[in-house]
Amino acid sequence: MAIAKNSVVSLHYEMFDADNQLLDKTEEPISYLHGGYDGIFPLVEEALHGKNVGDTVEVALSPDDAFGEQDSELVRIEDASVFPVEVEVGMMFEADDPETGDVLIYRVTDVADGKVVVDGNHPLAGMKILFKATVDGVREASAEEIAHGHVHGPDGHHHHH
Repeated sequence: MAIAKNSVVSLHYEMFDADNQLLDKTEEPISYLHGGYDGIFPLVEEALHGKNVGDTVEVALSPDDAFGEQDSELVRIEDASVFPVEVEVGMMFEADDPETGDVLIYRVTDVADGKVVVDGNHPLAGMKILFKATVDGVREASAEEIAHGHVHGPDGHHHHH
């Protein structure tokens, strides 16, 4: 069965940066509902259209097609005193975006002289990414899945980017 609109596709993927360093890979296959439901990067979805189990795709994604460009407004310098804990590089904090009210995850990228630099950009923002995927399974979506716009069932965990 080839991948078509309203197929539930499960796949394994690996993501590489421009230097071919592995950024991320699936331990278990992820599933998404195919057909423009925003379950996966649109360019990857396009590449997978019409493919069958066992087929592989390789898609080069510009930052716009992947995790977006770096937004310098999301990089902030705060006093270390505003944090409830002793801060170290690599720590994550949730904060509300004053403009949209969305919860952003801020990553601590630098600590110096009582100042803390936090970055709300996705760690992979601004990066070109090579996305390699192998189709693990294809089935028809249930009416309920189509109505909800995402996969249900044991392998249908939400995978939001």
